[in-house]
Amino acid sequence: MSTVIERVRAALAAGERISDADALALFESDDLLAIGALAAQVNRRKNGERVFFNVNRHINYTNICVNQCRFCAFAREAGDPTGYAYHLDQILRKAAEAQAAGATELHLVGGLHPELPFEFYLRMMATLKANFPQLSIKAFTAVEIDYFARLADLPVEQVIRELKRLGLDSTPGGGAEILGETVRRQICPEKISGERWLEVTEKLHQAGLKSNATMLFGHVEGYADRVDHLARLRALQDRTGGFQAFIPLAFQPDNTRIPEARGPGGIDCLKTLAISRIYLDNFDHIKAYWIMLGLKVAQVALAFGVNDLDGTVVEEKIGHDAGADSPQALSKDEIIRQIQAAGKIAVERDTHYQPLRVYPAPAENADAQTD
Repeated sequence: MSTVIERVRAALAAGERISDADALALFESDDLLAIGALAAQVNRRKNGERVFFNVNRHINYTNICVNQCRFCAFAREAGDPTGYAYHLDQILRKAAEAQAAGATELHLVGGLHPELPFEFYLRMMATLKANFPQLSIKAFTAVEIDYFARLADLPVEQVIRELKRLGLDSTPGGGAEILGETVRRQICPEKISGERWLEVTEKLHQAGLKSNATMLFGHVEGYADRVDHLARLRALQDRTGGFQAFIPLAFQPDNTRIPEARGPGGIDCLKTLAISRIYLDNFDHIKAYWIMLGLKVAQVALAFGVNDLDGTVVEEKIGHDAGADSPQALSKDEIIRQIQAAGKIAVERDTHYQPLRVYPAPAENADAQTD
């Protein structure tokens, strides 16, 4: 057994936080199964055998964006014939479809459109909440919210207050990419800095909004960049407690402008998820985003410290434009089947991880039938 595995095992047994150096050593270790076992142990203490999912609907409301990040195959410049921006009635129609399908959450993110005023987003929030009060609205990354503030020439705090007043319930974790500036200048030089992403996210938490955090990995970054990213997230969570879940996003290389990057393999994905679970001791949930990982890797990740399999999604464009070969949607029954096939208990949740319904593992079902 390697020294770092023993050191981390001892730290976990003592209830101690692992260091950045230990996290880096885990990334450099080839002992994937030992790392996975440690992550599974951490997750079991936090979540038992439960794996969460929700019935949600993604709405990527526009792909027109003033930024042209090198890793992004989704964004289009204004005037591009493949660009689009949904009208409010289109968004409402998709929300109605989501409600009819039993969704509890709308997930809205889009490009930084050069012509849509801040009032459009306020109207979107107010109209969605008025028409679908029972749907939780998770919308707008820290990048989008910073852009709204510049559009409206308002302080970020006021933008957040207005969005929250009109219906914003929580925010996704996109736009973090890799927070360190050296990598950020290579993959998304036009995007707000990593420090600004953290600053806006902290203001969201201070306003009482929960959010997620992401990390885009498998492009030009190194292991040290990943550890630095995780360290910044852990430090912010120490201050605010506002993060609900961490979501490592596997880079999809097709149609992007990083020709030297090929995306991570399955072993790298599992290792990254597991180390994230071990290192982020102040996060309750680690999510396997099956859209970018692929369903089979996401399912295996349930044995590597992951306790959330995301949701039904229905219509995802960002990862698929970059070549993700996962389905566009999964049915609720299929998600439950995937979780149970991994020997876990499927728990349908709301946006804030409150359980809505528990689906026991098949063995428990069989026992119940013989009683």
